[in-house]
Amino acid sequence: MRGIILAGGTGSRLWPVTHSISKQLLPVFDKPMVYYPLTTLIMAGMREILLVTTPYDLPGFRRLLGDGSHLGIQLDYMVQEEPKGIAQGLLLGADFLEDEPVALILGDNIFHGGNLGSGLCEHTDPEGGRIFAYPVDDPTAYGVVEFDEKGVVVSIEEKPLVPKSRYAVPGLYFYDHKAVKFARDLVPSDRGELEISAINSAYLREGELTVTVLDRGTAWLDTGTFSAMVQASEYVRVIEERQGLKIGCVEEAAWRCGLIGDRELRELSRPLLRSGYGRYLLGLLDDPSDEEAVRP
Repeated sequence: MRGIILAGGTGSRLWPVTHSISKQLLPVFDKPMVYYPLTTLIMAGMREILLVTTPYDLPGFRRLLGDGSHLGIQLDYMVQEEPKGIAQGLLLGADFLEDEPVALILGDNIFHGGNLGSGLCEHTDPEGGRIFAYPVDDPTAYGVVEFDEKGVVVSIEEKPLVPKSRYAVPGLYFYDHKAVKFARDLVPSDRGELEISAINSAYLREGELTVTVLDRGTAWLDTGTFSAMVQASEYVRVIEERQGLKIGCVEEAAWRCGLIGDRELRELSRPLLRSGYGRYLLGLLDDPSDEEAVRP
């Protein structure tokens, strides 16, 4: 399975801040936002990852992440000239995927929870599509899953004015090779976008869509607004300062997954010592935390 991170778009809800820099390069507490979805994919077993971004922001991501070799992964890039919906990411990544299954994640979504990484690893060879559901107070801003009385998925609706449930679909999707075919058959919605809910509905019509409700102890944070970014930063700060464990630390994720060794982790830490981030990485070598306690 290969991974795609969607880090394009205009970030208009965060203007004027994002008028000159990608939203996914902004900090969420002590690290760039893109570190969080990248960590999620690494912990889920992705080793070949494509990052989709704008022509303007591409150099910034290249400076930050390079080709991924320092993390033991292969990181490629694709330019999105104009944002036309989440499902467009499947079309842009078609050649990269080469008919392989895909884990598609939004670059402004943060996931954190016990055993989340190992749980996601169970879905890396999907038969059909697998998405997730998460209860929210106001589901009108998301794709919404409707369940029947037996818990079977009935429908998926994008940003409904009158939601049929309070279960939103987070920005993490696992699909088999048919996802690109479904994307090619889409027509733009009334919003002028290729909706990811239409991909999910296509799998649902085929009887090949599985929806997993995320555990109550799992946190899903969508950083699409100023207040949401502040809340996400505060969440990360509180957890990290209370537990002494970092969330969304790509170097740690690569090390714990065996993609890099102690020597590589030590080398990565040296330029970061003054910020404290490097001292944290060195501390892992002296007293590694329980692997099961560290998740995206």
